[in-house]
Amino acid sequence: MDALKSAGRAIIKSPGVPRHTWGTSKHEKLPENWTDTKETLLEGMVFNVKYLGMTLVGQPKGEDMASAAIRRIVAMARAGAKKFRKVTLTVSPKGIVITDTETADLMENVSIYRISYCTADKTQDKVFAYVSQSQFNETLECHAFLCQKKKIAQAVTLTVAQAFKVALDLWENAQEDKSKKTRSCCSCAASDGQTEAAETQRVPADLEPQKPVGVEEKLRRPFFSASLGLPSPRSNPTRRRPIKHDSWDVDDGLDEAFSR
Repeated sequence: MDALKSAGRAIIKSPGVPRHTWGTSKHEKLPENWTDTKETLLEGMVFNVKYLGMTLVGQPKGEDMASAAIRRIVAMARAGAKKFRKVTLTVSPKGIVITDTETADLMENVSIYRISYCTADKTQDKVFAYVSQSQFNETLECHAFLCQKKKIAQAVTLTVAQAFKVALDLWENAQEDKSKKTRSCCSCAASDGQTEAAETQRVPADLEPQKPVGVEEKLRRPFFSASLGLPSPRSNPTRRRPIKHDSWDVDDGLDEAFSR
């Protein structure tokens, strides 16, 4: 984490510009507080990269798995001899939105809860990749992107990790609020039940009113909660923190990026 933060802070500039796009210039720098403030992530950090491709993987996380997947993607990209598609990654606690930079067409909107792993590869260290579950089935996909320079790849990786941390904090806060509401409703129901019982004892037997239908059920089940609609991080692979790497050293340029 310290190595990644130093990578981000080594490229400091324009801290007050909201939703700025990073990766458009070799000499561009990130704001100093980008690793520390929730507000920056809530607005969405935007990175300009090039899409290399996708391959299926058999595991939700793992350094060896990711490295092998990136090697396959890079090999296919080189064999294709096509111009790489320029895309924009917008990273926030909601996930990663991928759009075509030239046409602004939406390519994919990946929920943060579908992402199980992200990495800046140690060998192809200008490459950022993430593993996510397909929105159509149970398959796991590794998507890889070529960044303008090595530190941008590290910055995207850390930003995704920070985005998940914020999303997890928001989820836990919502769970805590729901728990407080549950306890509050239980206390109110118990108080109402005691009041009804006391009033019943004061009413003569021959004047005792008929108990409304559902009163006993209400007392047994005083609170009914609806689901938040968010997957539980305990049952979701994104509970496992993304893995970050400290190694990078590749010259700029596509040929040099794939020379190893």
